[in-house]
Amino acid sequence: MAQTVDIKDLSVARQIARDYKDVPGCIMPILQKTQEKYGCLSFEIQQALADELDIPVSELYGVATFYSQFSLERKGDYKIGVCLGTACYVKKSQDILDELQKQLNLEVGHTTPDHKFTLEATRCLGCCGLAPVMMINDDVYGGLVPEDIAAILAKY
Repeated sequence: MAQTVDIKDLSVARQIARDYKDVPGCIMPILQKTQEKYGCLSFEIQQALADELDIPVSELYGVATFYSQFSLERKGDYKIGVCLGTACYVKKSQDILDELQKQLNLEVGHTTPDHKFTLEATRCLGCCGLAPVMMINDDVYGGLVPEDIAAILAKY
């Protein structure tokens, strides 16, 4: 989901809210369209939407934090997902995740300051035979050991 609008330009969010304001059940489409444009639903964006809709920001925040499709911060260009499903976990995928956190200086669920990488812990990626597995966008890496991480990150 690429950021197409400057996150500081709240006029686009306000226009989306105005466009959908009178549609029954408008919150989901408003949040979806807004995230599509900005790449996230930051507090400032939510506040602009709430002001335009004349509702408490807590109503939007509740929806944005309940559904995993929404993100409160902009995702990186490269989304790294490390599988912590059973097959991967028993093959030490936590060590892979720990190494990524160390090399990127990044906690799970967050994005590097340059917006290059977002690190996520995931459940089964459907590649159990390759365990432990991680994905970077659409690229799958299996049979990993922590020593593989530096060379893989260097490709990106």
